[in-house]
Amino acid sequence: MPAVNFRVRWPDGQETHGYSPSTLIYQHLQSGSSCSVEQFLARAETALSAASERVRELKGFYCSSAMDTLAILRHQARYYSAEDSVLILDMHTEHSGQVLAR
Repeated sequence: MPAVNFRVRWPDGQETHGYSPSTLIYQHLQSGSSCSVEQFLARAETALSAASERVRELKGFYCSSAMDTLAILRHQARYYSAEDSVLILDMHTEHSGQVLAR
């Protein structure tokens, strides 16, 4: 299953790297787009939960890395107001050791 690494910039300029075990995240987040902290967290939670569920369906266990990413994003978001803007800087998919730009 291809994994997706992504990077976001918070309102104060800090950046956070995230991991999704599935390309499902592309249905919820788009490189170069921005949205409110509240919207970003809702989309990230939906995407990462679905990706973790996909891992469970295929391998019999949930993806702890996806849930760790979600916990990090939630923790970081606490420092900003719900209306502040988050920018999705980039997203890339890994296939068999090769990184493909998206």
